[in-house]
Amino acid sequence: MIDLYTWSTPNGRKVSILLEELGVEYTVYPIDIGKGDQFSKKFQKISPDYKIPVIYDNQDQRFIRESGAILLYLSNKFGQFTGTADYHWDVMQWLMWQMSAIGPILGQAHHFLYYNKGRSAYAEDRFKNEAKKLYGILDNRLKNFEYISGPGKGEYSIADIALWPWISRFQRHQINLDEYPNVYQWYRKISERPAVIKGYDIPLFGNKIPT
Repeated sequence: MIDLYTWSTPNGRKVSILLEELGVEYTVYPIDIGKGDQFSKKFQKISPDYKIPVIYDNQDQRFIRESGAILLYLSNKFGQFTGTADYHWDVMQWLMWQMSAIGPILGQAHHFLYYNKGRSAYAEDRFKNEAKKLYGILDNRLKNFEYISGPGKGEYSIADIALWPWISRFQRHQINLDEYPNVYQWYRKISERPAVIKGYDIPLFGNKIPT
């Protein structure tokens, strides 16, 4: 049994989607970051930097925080979605790209373009252009792949699971997916997976995946 402390953000959805894909039993503990639940003394004991998501593995009696670390922990524990031996490190490279580029840059993009529009023309221009660059890199990679890494046309992995929730906020990044047809096909294909549909809706219910 896994306890999941989370909210409906790209980083939170990475973990709920993976748990659904793994078919692992888990209990959700919503941490409403809009109300400041992350700053409570109780939550700080398990997340010293006030960030979601966090999991607790009841079997191993272990807390794990940082979404990338959680994906690695769960995929290794259950032996799925880390890539076959020949492609394992390629999967890891794309996972780290999400952590180092897609997450930080697109997070800034929707901070300035969606939540704080009109506050800084410089920041809006900078992060809109950076977002376009990253979508372009992803589109180029997916020219010959259905998934980001793996044999043949690729194999669904934690790299896709990490990337997809960030791309699902394309509207907040002011991105037209029609301009990135390979990203669009990849995005739609993953959007149709039952585990993704269910995991996207955690912990708030009634969220529709953007199309």
